[in-house]
Amino acid sequence: MPVRGLDHVALTCADVEATLDFYKRVLGATTIYEDLWREGKIPVVLLQVGASRLSIHDAAKPASPHADRPTPGSADFCFRFDGPIEEARQLLVDQGVEVIEGEGLRPAADGEMGLSVYFRDPDQNLLELLSTEG
Repeated sequence: MPVRGLDHVALTCADVEATLDFYKRVLGATTIYEDLWREGKIPVVLLQVGASRLSIHDAAKPASPHADRPTPGSADFCFRFDGPIEEARQLLVDQGVEVIEGEGLRPAADGEMGLSVYFRDPDQNLLELLSTEG
């Protein structure tokens, strides 16, 4: 099959600025095409988080086409973390982000078992950092 994997995930948010700040500050994300988005030339701004890309959609004016019911807070996704899970937990604590569950044993997409911690972004999306180290 020619499908290689996900290219990006569209994330609908209530406050684009708060979302950009959170992902940059907490997960080290960088923006792509932020200048074009701010100039109104494109309807979304992109966040690069490690090897993953998020397309940030404003709930007040979702880009077309979009999900049937684009809703802030409905996402649940996991990022792989390169380092021990204790480092992931400390990163969150240092940024004032509440860990809501962890360190639980979870299977990774490649079949390895890892440990993860769960937390929420400004829209209350459920996020997970998963480490297969240690």
